[in-house]
Amino acid sequence: MPADSCASTGIDADRVAEIRRSLPSDETVQDLAQVFGLLADPGRLRLIAALLEAGEMCVCDLAETTGQSMSAASHALRLLRANRVVRVRRAGRMAYYRLADSHVRMLFDLAITHVDHGEGDRGDD
Repeated sequence: MPADSCASTGIDADRVAEIRRSLPSDETVQDLAQVFGLLADPGRLRLIAALLEAGEMCVCDLAETTGQSMSAASHALRLLRANRVVRVRRAGRMAYYRLADSHVRMLFDLAITHVDHGEGDRGDD
């Protein structure tokens, strides 16, 4: 029998119903998918990592730091801002970006810990 199948065809209806009630709403799942989709891009992750280190940076410095063109960095920052991952502060013609809140740092740190924890261990337990 394959490892990814059930040994029996019976369903534990009570357990299934209990777990279904505890799942996030469809709207919440859609919002999560949007955030994780944003974070699935290496360029955007580099921008977030730079902001984690610097606290706040202008678009020019962010582009240079992450090895992106100004256009690519600006586009990525617009997407991150539209989804409340970063905030912008304007000073004259300059735009300075920072992370929107500490949740982004926590999510990023947990993801790095998860990746580092699994280094070399790709098997199923």
